[in-house]
Amino acid sequence: MLCMIANFRLLFSSSATAAPFLSPLKLKLRRPSSSSSSPSLPLAPLSSTLSRPLFTVFSAFERRRRRLWHSPNFARGGNRRTFRDGRGRDKEALMEESGFNRKRAEGRDRSDGPRKELQLKKRPKANPVSTISYVQILGTGMDTQDTSPSVLLFFDHQRFIFNAGEGLQRFCTEHKIKLSKIDHIFLSRVCSETSGGLPGLLLTLAAMGEEGMSVNIWGPSDLKYLVDAMKSFIPNAAMVHTKSFGPAPSSDAVAIPDLNQFADPIILVDDDVVKISAVLLWPEESGQNNGVHSAMSPGDMSVVYACELPELKGKFHPERAKEKGLRPGPEYRELQLGKTVFSKRLNVMVHPSDVMDPSIPGPVVLLVDCPTQSHLQRLSSLGSLNDYYVDFLGKETKKTVTCVIHLSPASIVSSPDYKNWMKRFGSAQHIIAGHEMKNIEIPILCSSSRIAARLNYLCPQLFPASGFWSIEQSYLSAPDTVHLSEGTSLSCRQSISAENLLKFTLRPRDKIGLDRSYIPNKIAHSNIINELHTEIPEIVEAAQLVDHLWNGNGGTGEERRFMQEEPWLSENNLPHCLENIRRDDLEIVLLGTGSSQPSKYRNVSSIYINLFTKGGLLLDCGEGTLGQMKRRFGVGGADDAVKGLRCIWISHIHADHHTGLARILAQRRDLLKGVPHEPLLVIGPRQLKRYLDAYQRLEDLDMQFLDCRNTTEASLNVFEEASKSSVDLSSPESTNSHDGLRKVTHGSRTNAAGSTLFVRGSPMQSCWKRPGSPPDISVAFPVLQNMKRMLKEAGLEALVSFPVVHCPQAFGVVLKASERLNSDGKLIEGWKIVYSGDTRPCPELTEASRGATVLIHEATFEDSMMDEAIARNHSTTEEAIQVGASAGVYRIVLTHFSQRYPKIPVFDEADMHKTCVAFDLMSINIADLPMLPRVLPYLKMLFRNEMIVDESDDTRDSVSLAS
Repeated sequence: MLCMIANFRLLFSSSATAAPFLSPLKLKLRRPSSSSSSPSLPLAPLSSTLSRPLFTVFSAFERRRRRLWHSPNFARGGNRRTFRDGRGRDKEALMEESGFNRKRAEGRDRSDGPRKELQLKKRPKANPVSTISYVQILGTGMDTQDTSPSVLLFFDHQRFIFNAGEGLQRFCTEHKIKLSKIDHIFLSRVCSETSGGLPGLLLTLAAMGEEGMSVNIWGPSDLKYLVDAMKSFIPNAAMVHTKSFGPAPSSDAVAIPDLNQFADPIILVDDDVVKISAVLLWPEESGQNNGVHSAMSPGDMSVVYACELPELKGKFHPERAKEKGLRPGPEYRELQLGKTVFSKRLNVMVHPSDVMDPSIPGPVVLLVDCPTQSHLQRLSSLGSLNDYYVDFLGKETKKTVTCVIHLSPASIVSSPDYKNWMKRFGSAQHIIAGHEMKNIEIPILCSSSRIAARLNYLCPQLFPASGFWSIEQSYLSAPDTVHLSEGTSLSCRQSISAENLLKFTLRPRDKIGLDRSYIPNKIAHSNIINELHTEIPEIVEAAQLVDHLWNGNGGTGEERRFMQEEPWLSENNLPHCLENIRRDDLEIVLLGTGSSQPSKYRNVSSIYINLFTKGGLLLDCGEGTLGQMKRRFGVGGADDAVKGLRCIWISHIHADHHTGLARILAQRRDLLKGVPHEPLLVIGPRQLKRYLDAYQRLEDLDMQFLDCRNTTEASLNVFEEASKSSVDLSSPESTNSHDGLRKVTHGSRTNAAGSTLFVRGSPMQSCWKRPGSPPDISVAFPVLQNMKRMLKEAGLEALVSFPVVHCPQAFGVVLKASERLNSDGKLIEGWKIVYSGDTRPCPELTEASRGATVLIHEATFEDSMMDEAIARNHSTTEEAIQVGASAGVYRIVLTHFSQRYPKIPVFDEADMHKTCVAFDLMSINIADLPMLPRVLPYLKMLFRNEMIVDESDDTRDSVSLAS
């Protein structure tokens, strides 16, 4: 305690003479004189405490003490040694020292998954008279146009959601919609556009509480294919309540004898507050007779959902019942329940209408998804909707439609035939929820948009303006209603464009109608910056100093003093590969930098390697990747980037790294329809192929798959050896070529067996359940040839995968650019990028990172959470930095942060001289790599008032929006 007091006195005395804070300059600490009589603990070396602020010094000291105490080696009584100390040491010793969860790495750790069948929540019965009810537009995809909006049907004790496109979970976190209240999810179609957010949502619900929970998933019969695909990475227990309806699915386009047997509405939910039924919609082909469909493929089926609230009973008049000779009690109650009662006194039957006012019909909401013109032909002739049309004379029951929500694309909604069909609902309110350009103006994720604007103000070089800020005004001139042809127009009151969080109230009855009070206002970029100036006045000068860094004018006096205090910032050790580098050579765009599940400020993992005119690659593809690309490049720019993709590489099968893949592939397929092109190369672990093969029965993804094991160094050596051998490669299908390839493969296995992390006897040998030799590449040979051609066209020399320690079949990757000539005609080696994926520190990663230009390394946990990092096979911040330092990496980019750090993670500045912290949409041009560490202190200033908050609580137990 005396030592602490002495240190505080020392800090305050030194800060008393410090210059006013104009930039993120750090206070220097003086060592107390040796004559001090106060007992003290040993101080850190002077070099490690120079230029470190109060918080950094004490937090670093505390972390060091806790790491030592929690270190596995400390518990075993051994001396703690850092990973970088073991360059020449035995790999097994290094693995044991760094520590990892063997069961998790081998796929035997079931602590995170549901232990039994997940149950549905039991809700209390609701009074249909007093309950609050509304439908609300959840604007997922409205600003990015990458996915279908969702619709929330709200009751006091129940929630129903229609469609679960990518970003739904992140949207609910942003707008505090409580996921645990959702009872049913309905899909209007089964495709990536409407169901891309379903896997992540199921996993989040399965992890809630001690037992986990589930929801009912409803959809047409194609839902079976989606469920089969998700089983490759989602526990069956999380999907036990998936229910499909309609004709049995078939993987191929087949003839169906008679679809008319499915023409009647299918009742899905019928309880105290709502009856939900489904009307199937399929494409009507020309020449079709009596509903007999010549051929229908998976994904063709669409659904119209009808939500009918119960009628409100009329007022009961006791005086009328008394006149009929009835007594209060059971007889009154029977009448109020709609039953007839016999009056013994008057010897007559008393009907409810004798003593009650007429019932008030309940409101009816229709949700219509008509994806194509062929579906519209069928929709116009559906007899099962006759009861809802005001112009249908033969209907038996009166069902007045209150509101129609149109999920159909704008090209269909704007057609005259569709408009004529809309008129049949009389005075119903029509809400057009298809993609309209006007919604681009208002970001759906306001929190992350605000952070992006602040980062752009501070450092536009690393955080370019959002693609939406530069949208031409012509795109934003869309009217509030869809243009209607002459003679078919609906009034503005009857038809409006959907907006994010637009409500239509259903109960109480006196408030029925549109409610715009929850629609977010457009936030001007200038307002965000003015708020920033008020909150952090020093940010103005900080932005100027950052600008001076790029202008190269030597900086101001404050900046030069900063350089003197941090001499490593002025070191001129530029790698040869960066000599005369062009800005259009490479850009690294961090699309998602969070872990586990999407949060308000960070999306899940995805990195776009922008090679400009040579295309691009994606390293991991978590949910919402397409939306993030549209936020970064704009709608048109993102479409160009997707069309130019050369390859998508997936590190492992965990959902936060690959569930955005189907949406990207489907978007590329649609963009290139009718244009000559080749299937996109997808490289990933073998479990990913099972998912993609199952999913492709639902919709064509236009891709070819390559196992990561076929792209390891050992496998690629086999491929090169086979390419140079006398094996006949012109016809890989022939028996001779297969035999020759197998001989080459077998010979190389013997030579390469000792070069992998998973060799027999190593700590990780059992993680693949087999020795770590290269697999038989005879089947993959044609795809490897395509990869080699793709790399050459992209200006890359190599793409090499290597195993890491996280879960079975987890990999990192190396990208190496081809050599180039500088202005003097000198041959210069190409840059090298290494991406760790999810991993513990391991020898394979260190070896792969030797001499890398950039190492993108996961840093899920802060240094004090070593136990958690080991248990989950992730890395701490310090471990990630040490891997880069031991491998001689030029720049380290930390990513994949836990939700405990929603805006900026905790890090020790002492080791950050070649490191930068990643943020969503951060764009690192290769020419700007020397500047990365210099920006970090300014970024920390931007978030100096932020507290560490575990955002997973927001996701799992946020406050209900309606409450």
